Amino acid sequence: MFQWTWLEQSIERRLIPDTSDQYNSLHERLIEGWASIGSGRHLHLAGTLDNAEDAGTLRYLEDTARQAGLSTTMLPIDSIGRMPNGNFVDLDNNSIALLFKLYPWEWMFREPFGVHLAGASTRFVEPPWKAILSSKGILPLLWAMFPRHPNLLAAYFDDDPKAQELGNSFVRKPLYSREGANVEIVVNGAIMDADAGPYGAEGHVRQAMAPLPRFGGSYAAVGSWIAGGEPCGLSMREDRSAITKNTSRFLPHAIIG
Repeated sequence: MFQWTWLEQSIERRLIPDTSDQYNSLHERLIEGWASIGSGRHLHLAGTLDNAEDAGTLRYLEDTARQAGLSTTMLPIDSIGRMPNGNFVDLDNNSIALLFKLYPWEWMFREPFGVHLAGASTRFVEPPWKAILSSKGILPLLWAMFPRHPNLLAAYFDDDPKAQELGNSFVRKPLYSREGANVEIVVNGAIMDADAGPYGAEGHVRQAMAPLPRFGGSYAAVGSWIAGGEPCGLSMREDRSAITKNTSRFLPHAIIG
């Protein structure tokens, strides 16, 4: 929401024309999405609530769900229990019919309850198949399916002999990684930039390099938001590093003209 607030205040202060707009309907789309999938069910939201960023994100999503008419309960991810009949429940033994969890699927698969996910009556937002999209392993698979596609970069698994086709300059990424953690930028065989982190044990992929544009000493990356299966927002992030890290800055945008 800070993006829209910035737009309104910038127009008020005459920093930008009063006809300026933004590609940003995320808030409205979230409310519409919750109304569509809620169907009168109670929504549980779970995550690591002692993390300020995660807790803030969950509170915001809870607010959009309530605006859509859903009743909600928030609880720590490790407070979810399982009944003998297989149903997941909250701390009051209420069945969890609809769950949004801010917790990676690959972590959940390793949890003791992970083996019971497939048979659970809970509807998960987002569903388990999204774990495929969150793995960098999909990058070489897409490249194999659609070689030389203009919207793809050449990518191979680290141990694939074809990875040598990328030469001595490429980006090496763990299969599971977030916020740039454990990503390495290799130029002419030397690591020019890298970020530390806990990922990499599952393996890596190599991807052709596509340097980010640099403005005023910062590298800019454009991201998009999707809600209810529809694109509905634009985000800008800047970092002093060519790797967009956890410390990168979110910037607002305006469409002028």
